[in-house]
Amino acid sequence: MALAQEDLDQIQDLIKKVISELPESANANVRYELDLRERTIRVEEELKHQRELMLEGFKQMEKRFEQVDKRFEQVEKRFEQVDKRFEQVDKRFEELVRRIDRFMFWSLGLTVSCAVFVVTYLK
Repeated sequence: MALAQEDLDQIQDLIKKVISELPESANANVRYELDLRERTIRVEEELKHQRELMLEGFKQMEKRFEQVDKRFEQVEKRFEQVDKRFEQVDKRFEELVRRIDRFMFWSLGLTVSCAVFVVTYLK
């Protein structure tokens, strides 16, 4: 079964039409791929920039924590000084209590001796 010339011409026209449509779709795919690559590159650059910002933020937070640690150390030193001062005050109060106890002991002794002296003198 031989094909007529008209049939061959029609097949050639169809093939040319299909081939002519293929590059456009291929170009569209290439353009789409290039767009995707460009977007991917932009996203990667933004992620890199975000990572750099995060690292900088972490560095600043670390510096701030160091400052807070220094302030806590200063507060600890002040508390130690306050504790020492309270110990000194406590010692002074203990000394005062001993002195008052001695005074009360001597006062009681003097009062009792005077009372005994008065009672014996009046008899």
